[in-house]
Amino acid sequence: MSSEKNIRFLAYYLPQYHPTPENDKWWGKGFTEWTNVAKAKPLFEGHYQPRLPADLGFYDLRVPEVREQQAQLAKEYGVDGFCYYHYWFGNGRMILERPLQEVIKFKSPDFPFSVCWANESWKGIWFGGDSKETLLEQLYPGKQDYIDHFNYLLEAFKDERYIKIDGKCLFNVYAPYLIDDIELFVTTFRNCAKEAGIGDLYLMATICPENWDPIANGFDGAAGVSEFTSLRYITAPLYQKFTRTELLMKRLKKIFISEEKLNLNFEERTKPLIVEYKEAIKYLLPKEQKPYDYFPCVVNDWDNTPRSANKGLVLNNSTPELWSEHLTEACNYVADKKPEQQIVFIKSWNEWAEGNYLEPDAKWGHQYLEVIKKVKEKFNK
Repeated sequence: MSSEKNIRFLAYYLPQYHPTPENDKWWGKGFTEWTNVAKAKPLFEGHYQPRLPADLGFYDLRVPEVREQQAQLAKEYGVDGFCYYHYWFGNGRMILERPLQEVIKFKSPDFPFSVCWANESWKGIWFGGDSKETLLEQLYPGKQDYIDHFNYLLEAFKDERYIKIDGKCLFNVYAPYLIDDIELFVTTFRNCAKEAGIGDLYLMATICPENWDPIANGFDGAAGVSEFTSLRYITAPLYQKFTRTELLMKRLKKIFISEEKLNLNFEERTKPLIVEYKEAIKYLLPKEQKPYDYFPCVVNDWDNTPRSANKGLVLNNSTPELWSEHLTEACNYVADKKPEQQIVFIKSWNEWAEGNYLEPDAKWGHQYLEVIKKVKEKFNK
């Protein structure tokens, strides 16, 4: 039990806000996350769409001033760092790498950061298309590729702004259970870190099935596990093997109330799945401490209909007041841990097409950010 309070909030950060040749090819010239955000329409009475940005506008992450403004805004309201999604598909294949590369190269903004390897194949359906075609396949070519991957990240790990836990560079792996040779990955990355002179890494699983043991698989901890993702993944058939567990189904039935509303066949839906936010937050955080280092992941809102339309999921009627309750519960979960581990992950800083963002929008302005500041001040006083 710790009497010292050092609550830190780390927000996941999406770099999908600048054109790339791949997105131009798949979706049309100039496509970014804003393309789907701007064309979104309300799909039921009271549906909050489209969601339009306020202070920062429809920004382009190639512009350094935008990245500075984001960091300043985050810092002002108590966000302690960004966790950048990083896409390495194997054999050196990357996408959306420019924003983080420039953050490192130009040593700006002066704001803490870490990296989350988003190790999933890209499917066309995720970006609003009807095709389940694989656009970029996630590969795991073996040891040399892990070495090359680590060496690419080494400059980030050495950066003085890089976030650490217990003196170790924090490295999130989005879905480690997808890595077939997980032992080889863990051993290679840890050995590379020691050989590079930066010590060990703090390896964190971002999502995983509830029966996936981070410690047994060589990780140091987990952030979120499946409490939040259990809601998200019912919207995509490729995750049925992950979501059809007795425990999950029991939880979903509680939220949706009836079998009829719990329609897992999204091909037949005529409107998105709708869950009241005030009901969802009852299930998004664990009630008991895990037998390993666990860091709760909170979500202030969710609505991926800009991408998925009727195939999406809406956490309806989120408010700053309910967000405060959810965030406070997460802080209580970590408040008695040692100061280095009093961390809450927030999903996310800027995932606009999934409706979970902290950046000001036209409806709420800074209200969700103000909640972060107030909750943090209450715990860290």
